[in-house]
Amino acid sequence: MSAVAIPALAQTAPASAIDNSAWSLQLGHYDDISRFTLNYETAPVWQTRFSNGTRITLSGEFGGSYWHTSRAGRSSLFQLSAIPLFRYWATDRFYIEAGIGATVFDKHDIGGKEISTNFHFGDHLGAGYRITNDIMIGYRYSHFSNAGIKRPNPGLDMHQIVLNKRF
Repeated sequence: MSAVAIPALAQTAPASAIDNSAWSLQLGHYDDISRFTLNYETAPVWQTRFSNGTRITLSGEFGGSYWHTSRAGRSSLFQLSAIPLFRYWATDRFYIEAGIGATVFDKHDIGGKEISTNFHFGDHLGAGYRITNDIMIGYRYSHFSNAGIKRPNPGLDMHQIVLNKRF
């Protein structure tokens, strides 16, 4: 290792902090529906580093969510999800993320909105910032849809604030 590379390594967070598994809380809201989620995120199962210091990681995210609305009709439902999640780390602190995976709802309607099936795909786009080596905060937009398996297929959308704690 050259003496030039050593100062560059000192500026990044230790791999032991960035590459650990994590728990995250997500609080979301969209169109009179709220969502509370607890996720477990695995340590990266794959990653690649680029010469400019950026990197891409792939982790598994497994979660449980509680959805609630004050609209007429069914007021709540529960959801389980398994999402492969890609993160592009533009710096050692700032990331953007994307993922798509399977989700299962315990019911197929909420607040008078029929979503036809219990099985859905969850599409996620977000961005975040690593505050410390083990705490991140971010924003995520999610769309849940059954991909036309059964009609109607209006989908459910959610804007979320994410707090992530690595251990």
